[in-house]
Amino acid sequence: MTSDHSTAPSPSEESILQGHLYTPASSILELRYVSCAYETGRPAVQEISFAAREGEILCLLGPSGCGKTTILRAIAGFEPVRSGQIFLSGQLVSSPDAMTPTENRHVGMVFQEYALFPHLRVQDNIAFGLRHLARNERAVRVQEMLRLTGLEGFERRYPHELSGGQQQRVALARALVQNPVVLLLDEPFSNLDPDMAGRMRQELHDLLRRTKTTTILVTHDHDEAFAMADRIAVLNQGRLEQFDTPEMMYHMPATPFVADFVGQADFIPGTVSQGMVHTELGEFPDTIECKDGTAVVVMIRPDDIHLVPTEGARSRVLSRQFRGSENLYTVSLPSGQIVHSSQGSTSVYQAGTTVELRVLATHTVLFRREDSTG
Repeated sequence: MTSDHSTAPSPSEESILQGHLYTPASSILELRYVSCAYETGRPAVQEISFAAREGEILCLLGPSGCGKTTILRAIAGFEPVRSGQIFLSGQLVSSPDAMTPTENRHVGMVFQEYALFPHLRVQDNIAFGLRHLARNERAVRVQEMLRLTGLEGFERRYPHELSGGQQQRVALARALVQNPVVLLLDEPFSNLDPDMAGRMRQELHDLLRRTKTTTILVTHDHDEAFAMADRIAVLNQGRLEQFDTPEMMYHMPATPFVADFVGQADFIPGTVSQGMVHTELGEFPDTIECKDGTAVVVMIRPDDIHLVPTEGARSRVLSRQFRGSENLYTVSLPSGQIVHSSQGSTSVYQAGTTVELRVLATHTVLFRREDSTG
């Protein structure tokens, strides 16, 4: 597997990568080689390029400090770009020489804290950005948003009288009522408990689909990204590691960092010989065409490994984590290498059980040994 293969650009992305000025009609947002810096001058993000299509939900995923919120702020117009360009609906809005003010970009934004006005009722919070409209039209738009977000009956309440999930709906309604070109969401579920966050994710996903709203979602949670996004941009230390669908990101990660960040991954060392990679877990095809003797690692997911309790086997179960629908086992191979295996919730093996391992990998994902260190 190579990063070129797993992240082959679409025509839209190809135009970005080649630096063309042509903007495909379906691309609502484009970033072309965008770099931003902290006040100290240290790079925050470096040469980020991607595009969001009309109606697409795109997720910026990565650990704290990777630059994802900086990118969101740059799209909104809160952050200047040191180099590169940002386009909204084909119009240049950010470059080192030009910066369209935030209020002229027609973007909606929902912050972590929702930023509702505590002294305004729900209906007035939603209507806050519609002062330019006639009263009747404003009322119609607000009522439509109340219906879409399930807030009918809460019009006269103040924010402190609402649950966290209801407050989030008000913030979403306030952003969506202005028909933004792009909706920007900064960790919108971080203040909700897990059950509520799960419900709100589904509700928000359905709402964005119904309204066909182009959305950029920032999160550090790969489960959230997988549940919400059409495509994901994984960021690491200010650089874009991979831009792809959730399925490709999981099954064909472009880098070891992506492999490990979007789900449990083990890296099994091996050596290439005559087109095959020889490892402690067996042989795998050499998908990156290395010379004989090249040191590589094979990425293995827990769902690739099936355990068969076998008396006298040399691999051993170290521990079991019960996760409801599955058991996650930590297993020691004869060499001491640790791997993980996901088994059904009724497959219960005690620590110390000796097991044979059967690898049923759909794809063989290889990295050169030097690329997987650090």
